[in-house]
Amino acid sequence: MSVKIHPTADVSDAAQIGDGTSIWHQAQVREGAAIGRGCILAKGAYIDTGVSLGDHVKVQNYVSIYHGVTIEDGVFCGPHCVFTNDKRPRAINADGSLKAADDWTLGETLVKRGAAIGANAVIVCGVTVGQWAMIGSGALVSRDVPDYGLVWGNPARLHGFVCPCGARLEKVDEAGDVVHTRCPDCDTRIDIPTNDWRKVK
Repeated sequence: MSVKIHPTADVSDAAQIGDGTSIWHQAQVREGAAIGRGCILAKGAYIDTGVSLGDHVKVQNYVSIYHGVTIEDGVFCGPHCVFTNDKRPRAINADGSLKAADDWTLGETLVKRGAAIGANAVIVCGVTVGQWAMIGSGALVSRDVPDYGLVWGNPARLHGFVCPCGARLEKVDEAGDVVHTRCPDCDTRIDIPTNDWRKVK
């Protein structure tokens, strides 16, 4: 397999691009970015310097992924979602001088394997999105999302848990620190920590 880069894309020679990855119209990949195998970067996607994407990540149209973000394998980033990297952004310092690279603190974000982020969601820096979690469209995520967690809203709240197939998990029973769940679509069984289950709104 080979890397496919559309003629209108701007991909730095100092970026690492994995085998089988496709980078489409007007996407930009900056120096120091590391893109895994079999990824799809759609029209207008922006991958900042130092960003790391795992294998088989789908980055839809006009997604912005800024410095400080790490995305593991198999993550879906819906159209126009954005990752921030500064909780106290300013263009200038108090004396009026333009802020430079040393004048702010980078906020790091981790999105774990298989998670899905809906269109127009905003992921505030400093959070971890758990494996197979699902973020609703338009959500403002400002706190950690547990594994398999289903969140939506502004601010995003935990509303349940989902199977890797995407269906909402159903509670079977509870045993101490664990809630046993079942997927109604594929019959997958997943244990959810009781403390996480009790946070559902």
